[in-house]
Amino acid sequence: MSIQIGNAPRSWGVEFSDDPRNPAWRSVLQQCAEAGYKGIELGPVGFMPEDPAVLSEALDAFGLTLIGGVVFRAYHDPAAWDSVLDGTHRTCRALVAHGAKHLVLIDSISPRRAPTAGRAREAEQMGAAEWAAFRGRLAESARIGAEEYGLTVGIHAHAAGFIDFESELERLLDEVDPKILNICFDTGHHSYAGFDPVAFMKRHMDRISYMHFKDIDPKVKAAAIANRTGFYDACGQGIFCNLGQGDVDFPAVRQLLIDAGFEGWCTVEQDCDPALNPDILGAARANREYLASIGFN
Repeated sequence: MSIQIGNAPRSWGVEFSDDPRNPAWRSVLQQCAEAGYKGIELGPVGFMPEDPAVLSEALDAFGLTLIGGVVFRAYHDPAAWDSVLDGTHRTCRALVAHGAKHLVLIDSISPRRAPTAGRAREAEQMGAAEWAAFRGRLAESARIGAEEYGLTVGIHAHAAGFIDFESELERLLDEVDPKILNICFDTGHHSYAGFDPVAFMKRHMDRISYMHFKDIDPKVKAAAIANRTGFYDACGQGIFCNLGQGDVDFPAVRQLLIDAGFEGWCTVEQDCDPALNPDILGAARANREYLASIGFN
């Protein structure tokens, strides 16, 4: 299997399943296919139909493969554990029903971390006991996905959560069995956090099972860091830009994947506010065309 390029509902602004601003799920599938992608992620569980027959019909109609799904919930909050488990099991069931492979775990945005996104030295840190419990919740979600459902599970560092910076991601990787937890590596969030995505990939290719492609506008990032801008304001200022227009070295990323013999899906996941970019289909096409231009056919 060669490298294949997919997209995600997040690129259409879908972050939470119950957001009234979400586009229709069939429209997302249709536009994903029109933009030249052959696969798509599930999005937040509940956005797409949980009846396998309904979703299978639509995927087939648009010639799309379901790639994986994300559990984007508050792992940092012990009171949210029932919500985390609900999201884990429902997402896993949906993925298995459609033959998808990748379960992605993301600690959702925390009010304690959002003000210092991208600034590791200023970010609040968990104490030892809080970290141990947090790690345990992530590990249990990973165990459920890997052992109970047979999925490949990846941790995804995300700005404004408690797995954001390299030290946190590497600490988690050191402390959780690689048999149950790999990395879904997001190029854009790694850059936002202030680190070099290519250098990290060189050190950790053996743990990277899945990729999210995202780019970062260096001017917006520099201003956000200088002005101590919070996560949501930085998003509103356009910190996430189209692929090839930011500071991520995608040709180098491609070469690392090829040299490592990486096979499977790399998914464009452009954190998007439709109010800032009303031409979502145009952005999806531009991102696909850029990737094709550097050899991601």
